[in-house]
Amino acid sequence: MNGAGRVVSGAGRVVSLARTVGLQVAVLAVAILAWWVATDVLPAPQSIAHAFSPEEAFPALREMIADGTMGANATTSLARLAVGLALALGIGVPVGLLVGGLPLVERATGGLFQLLRMTSPLSWAPIAVIVFGVGSRPVEALIVAAAVWPLILSTAAGVHALDRDWLLTARSLGARRSELVRTIVLPGVRPHVLTGLRLALGIAWIVLVPAEMLGVQSGLGYEVLNARDQLAYDELMATVLAIGILGYLLDLGAQVLLRPGGPRRGRRLALSARRASGPPTSHTAARPAAPGLAPHARRAPARVP
Repeated sequence: MNGAGRVVSGAGRVVSLARTVGLQVAVLAVAILAWWVATDVLPAPQSIAHAFSPEEAFPALREMIADGTMGANATTSLARLAVGLALALGIGVPVGLLVGGLPLVERATGGLFQLLRMTSPLSWAPIAVIVFGVGSRPVEALIVAAAVWPLILSTAAGVHALDRDWLLTARSLGARRSELVRTIVLPGVRPHVLTGLRLALGIAWIVLVPAEMLGVQSGLGYEVLNARDQLAYDELMATVLAIGILGYLLDLGAQVLLRPGGPRRGRRLALSARRASGPPTSHTAARPAAPGLAPHARRAPARVP
């Protein structure tokens, strides 16, 4: 593609992005207008619904940010979310590798995992409080119970999707099991793990708020209950707004940071590999190159030892 073509293509993407953003802003404005009509226009003058209107919620949100209440609660919630996701990642990826790599393990654990996966994480709340006591630990345990399953299933699916020729080629070159995992399996399942992590993030954020209503004294979920008990409905709606905004920003950040790599990056890597290895032969063109193998190893035929 020449320079003029790239400029035209880039301008088209900018226009498309601008249209998408404009459409989303318009829909958001319509939603806020409907919220205002439902809480300020339609209810009777003495209705409690006026306390939930945007005219009350947005000023309350601004005040809670200014006095530090919202920042402190949001920081506490995000810290619990990070700990829970880290634990779920440390459990889900190794278990997913075992399930995906060993058919016997997959068959043996299939029924149990499906039973546990379909159990609501919040149903474990009384047990979590009994086992871990009151505080952040039961909240983090419920996040793990919710977030671990997307990671297990995505990692196992990534193992199933690996090209077996990569493994055969590496074995024919004398690679040990640890080298197979490090150079082929882990790079190969990475896109699936990142997809599972993004799904786990969304589920964990949804579970976090009700989990923070289990007797803790901080966090966004606690602030919802606290505002309700004080009949501060404007602060309640402000906290709900903050939960939605933070969730949206978390998902947006996950889309950017957890993206395995766009098509443009993939084309650049493929072009670099072709230039490094020279013109492909009929044999090498039949198989994709395995990640983590040297150029000479990629051209070697796959022989089962």
